[in-house]
Amino acid sequence: MLEDLQEQPKDKILMLMEEYKADPREQKVDLGVGVYRNPEGVTPVMRAIKTAERQLWETETTKAYTGLAGDPAFTMGMRDLVLGGAVEDARVAAAATPGGTGAIRQALELIKMSNPGATVWLSNPTWPNHPSIIKYLGMTMREYRYFDEDSRAVDFGGMMADLAEVKAGDVVLLHGCCHNPTGANLNIEEWRTVAGHLSKIGATPLIDIAYQGFGDGLEADAEGLRLMVRSVPEALIAASCSKNFGIYRERTGVLMGIAPNTGATAAVQGTLAFLNRQNYSFPPDHGARLVSMILADDALKADWMAELEDVRLTMLGLREQLAAELQRLSGSDRFGFIAQHRGMFSRIGATPDQVATMRNDHGIYMVGDSRMNIAGLNQTTVPVLARAIIDAGV
Repeated sequence: MLEDLQEQPKDKILMLMEEYKADPREQKVDLGVGVYRNPEGVTPVMRAIKTAERQLWETETTKAYTGLAGDPAFTMGMRDLVLGGAVEDARVAAAATPGGTGAIRQALELIKMSNPGATVWLSNPTWPNHPSIIKYLGMTMREYRYFDEDSRAVDFGGMMADLAEVKAGDVVLLHGCCHNPTGANLNIEEWRTVAGHLSKIGATPLIDIAYQGFGDGLEADAEGLRLMVRSVPEALIAASCSKNFGIYRERTGVLMGIAPNTGATAAVQGTLAFLNRQNYSFPPDHGARLVSMILADDALKADWMAELEDVRLTMLGLREQLAAELQRLSGSDRFGFIAQHRGMFSRIGATPDQVATMRNDHGIYMVGDSRMNIAGLNQTTVPVLARAIIDAGV
């Protein structure tokens, strides 16, 4: 049996990481992998997380299982953080998952169980794991236009033209904020238009929110999502704590299902627990426990929010510095979109050959579609990147 297995395609980002590690040059810049790095190049443990870990070490008395859906303190804390009371609590079912990826996988499993014929619509482009998991599950998927390669902004006209083909019972996957890989986001009026359309045709939104707090702030980043769930009868939300709490390796996420009425919530909650049982039984708890401790403690929460805001402003400052340096070098404002994008990523419009030139000539490592991780920069490497972009003819 095992000898008949076929070699699987290698992940392009992980391959890029290996190439970066093997590069002997001292002056090289890793803009590939999607983790936040401070100006010293370190992905730090946030202050509030360290404090909560110390408290947990001193007070934890057992490592026994939590429930199939995880600790209710975590799921309720994340419900409040993400939804902010946008819908009544009694309509919200939730289950802890191994990271935001686990939440996406469980959401797709739920869709396949409840409506096997549903088409899942994805933005073009989107995070590569979205279509990969859908394909693995044997589900039907289609794309809607999203990113205008010329303006580096949302192609909203194209998006709505494609969403006109969505049918009742289909699922439309939306990025809650900080679109990966482009950095281009819907404004609130565009969210309102999409929400009205999905409500009218009877389609269900699946919202992937992995970067809340990295764009315009915790509340602003959830504004579109909250408008959506107020506008439609049901929704699925996959949320990650990897980025905004800095607990990447703890694999902490949550899947929320907004039921059409309070009478349906129990069935949704039971299904979430059932799916957890089939896939990994009980979800991991350490990261979830730290998050719930922070969200329940005013002092810890305030410290976490302050540090998260510092992270957000650091990335915004790097965006503005890079846009200004490119304007200086190019003599044009064609790179102004970098300052307008939000979150960790921007797709700058370089061809694969230009990306290769930047890597070979300047030690700049970014994904072949020119997605770059802004958080991989610092004030010293911004001019290096800007020069590489200009020299490559982008």
